[in-house]
Amino acid sequence: MRAFLRIEAVVTTLAMRLAIAFLVAAVVLALYQVTMRFVFSASSTWSEVLTRLTMIWSVFLGAAATYRNGSMIAVTVVANALPERVARALFMLAHTLTLVFLVLLMWQGTLMTLRVMGQTLSSLNMSIAWAYAAIPVGAVFIAVAVLGCLVRGWHGEWRVDMEGDEAAQ
Repeated sequence: MRAFLRIEAVVTTLAMRLAIAFLVAAVVLALYQVTMRFVFSASSTWSEVLTRLTMIWSVFLGAAATYRNGSMIAVTVVANALPERVARALFMLAHTLTLVFLVLLMWQGTLMTLRVMGQTLSSLNMSIAWAYAAIPVGAVFIAVAVLGCLVRGWHGEWRVDMEGDEAAQ
């Protein structure tokens, strides 16, 4: 268990660092686009598309670390009002259903990515599949975080307080 949780921590940390890098790139690209358009009156056609692409990747990768930290939207009022055994079962069920959804997302995201490989992004000479690939790749990172939550929940660390910080029982 500890080995998997260490791997999960490394994977979600990697996802967060990549998400931050993509977000920084999006900010720099957006700043470049605004500067070119309003200061030099020469709009950049490629920077808007690339900004959108980096934001997509940032969201899908950042979701893994957000999920791991318990910062996703949660209905903790219900869980905290239930008896411990029922609340723990609800926690495990919710994470299991999330994992099922992520497996479907990986599958469909992969099919979509393969389907659009021949199409190119406007203003860039690259496949639009790079944008769609964020779906299955992000789903894999999020699934690792969900599995970590399930492992911790199985060993009693499942309660989440109102601020979203996990509190071990």
